[in-house]
Amino acid sequence: MTPLARAELPVDTAALARFLIGKQVVRETPEGVISGRIVETEAYVVGDAASHAFRGMTPRTRSMFGEPGHAYVYLAYGTSWMLNVSSEAAGTGAGVLIRALEPLEGIALMRANRGTETLRDLARGPGRLAQALRIGPWADGLDLCAEGPLWLAHDDHEPDEIGVGVRIGITKDADRPLRFYLRGNPFVSGPRGLNV
Repeated sequence: MTPLARAELPVDTAALARFLIGKQVVRETPEGVISGRIVETEAYVVGDAASHAFRGMTPRTRSMFGEPGHAYVYLAYGTSWMLNVSSEAAGTGAGVLIRALEPLEGIALMRANRGTETLRDLARGPGRLAQALRIGPWADGLDLCAEGPLWLAHDDHEPDEIGVGVRIGITKDADRPLRFYLRGNPFVSGPRGLNV
């Protein structure tokens, strides 16, 4: 595995969300490496009422306004951390939510972090994903294009057919086709009816 170079990243949020399907998230811990293949993303584009950047930069959203390829990590509903990737030119707020991973490495660590043995449920959904990889506020702003405690990687894997659908769990701009997922992959989150 090698880190994704920033120059490889499309500087367009929807294009980046599609590009990240099939890439890997790598988490280096003192106990070992945890990694998974990205099988589902959601784009939160410029001018998107569902985006945290819609009303401009705040201390909470500062990482969304950095150059592409940095982590934006926030707490959703007071219970679950969410991992996003900043996606536009510096100064423009937008991001890609990493919704689900197919576990590849460090599965025993993921099981311990999640408190479950069920492989399919280790990183299926953004809150489970962050828990499985022990991602929290410490990761906000990290450069994901450089090896470290958390980074993005590519390998020789070519994703199969990529599906497109509406995003999950939002009420504003909810009908926009900005969710990308690997068709037929059992680790994709959400109802089956959304994943055909």
